[in-house]
Amino acid sequence: MAIFRPALGSGLSGDTGEGLTEVVLTAGNPYGSRTLVVERDEESSVAYLCSPDGTVHGAVWLANHRSAPAVIDLGRVNAGRPPLMPRANTGHPAGRRPLGQLTPLWFEEGDGVALYENDDLLAVIPGWADMSRGMPGYARDAIGETPFAWALDEALEGLAPRVEKARSYWQWRHAEGSWASFQQFVMGHLDGALGPAGRYWDASGERMPTVGITERPPHGDREVTVLSTVGMSCQRMPTVEQWIDRPDAYARIELAVATHDDPREAALLLVWLAQYPWHSVTWLGHGHTAKWYHEPETFPFGPEFSGVMLDAEPPDMPDMSGFAFGGEAVRWLWLQPWR
Repeated sequence: MAIFRPALGSGLSGDTGEGLTEVVLTAGNPYGSRTLVVERDEESSVAYLCSPDGTVHGAVWLANHRSAPAVIDLGRVNAGRPPLMPRANTGHPAGRRPLGQLTPLWFEEGDGVALYENDDLLAVIPGWADMSRGMPGYARDAIGETPFAWALDEALEGLAPRVEKARSYWQWRHAEGSWASFQQFVMGHLDGALGPAGRYWDASGERMPTVGITERPPHGDREVTVLSTVGMSCQRMPTVEQWIDRPDAYARIELAVATHDDPREAALLLVWLAQYPWHSVTWLGHGHTAKWYHEPETFPFGPEFSGVMLDAEPPDMPDMSGFAFGGEAVRWLWLQPWR
C-alpha cells in the first residue's frame, strides 16, 4: 500500500473542490526540526509530522467528513489525497463536521506532537511514529489499529503522562525567569565541581534550545581549563527512548572539554555540538563519535584528528555528577579527540 503524504500546495485557500486539498494548520516545533501539517478535503482530514526537507515521519488520519466506506479506498491513497477510514475503524461511521480550532503541543524533545481540537486531545504523533513500519500515530476517533491511525484511547495510559509533562514543561519554559533560574542552578553546580567561572559565551545564536558555554580556569590541583555547556540539559534529547531501556538516565546531558590551549578554540567544539540533538532529532551518548564538519586544519584538537568521541567517565577529569533537572540526572559527556 502506498504511504499517504501531504499534498502541499493544492487548494491552499477558499473552499476545497473536487480532488483539492486544503492545508488548515502548519506549525513548527521550537527547534525548527519538525513541522506539523494538517490537511483536509471535503471527505477527510489528516495530520503529518515532517522534517524540513519534506520527509514524512508520521501521518495520522483525524476524521471522515462523509459516510465511511466499507473498505480502504486505495484510489484516494494512491492519488495522494487524505485517506478515508473504513467503517469498522471509526467512531463516526456517518462522518463528522470539519475540525474545530486546532492547537499543537510539542513534546519537550521536539520529536513528537499532540494535537488538540478546541480543548480535547484529538491525536498524538510520537517520535517513534514511522509510516514505513506501520506505526502512523494515534487518533481519538480511530478504532483498533489500521495503516492510517491507531486508537488513541487504547494508548492513553502511556501517552497521557507524556502529554501532561509536555504541557507543564512549556508552561515553565515560557514563564518569565525560567531560563535565568535554570542557568543559575547549573552555574552553581559547576562552581562547586570546578571552581570559579571565567568567561561565558552564548552558543545559541537566536535559535532554540538556549545554550551557553562557561569557562573554568585552572583551579586547585587542576592544571587544565574546563569548558562546559550550560543549557543542553534544560530539555530532553530526542529519540533516546527508541534506543535505551532507561531513557530517564540518559536523556539529559551537558558537554565538557578540557584544554591547555586557548579556551576559545576548544569552545568551538561545544558551539558545534550544543544544539545538534534537537536540530538533527537524535541523541548523544557515551561512546558516540562526531566527525568535524569543516576543513581538518580548523579542528581545535589538531588536523591529525577527524572528530570527537564522547566519554562519560574519562580518567583524571573532575567528577561532575550530582545535578538533576526535571527529576532526571544530568550526565556530563567529555569530548575526546578521535581519529
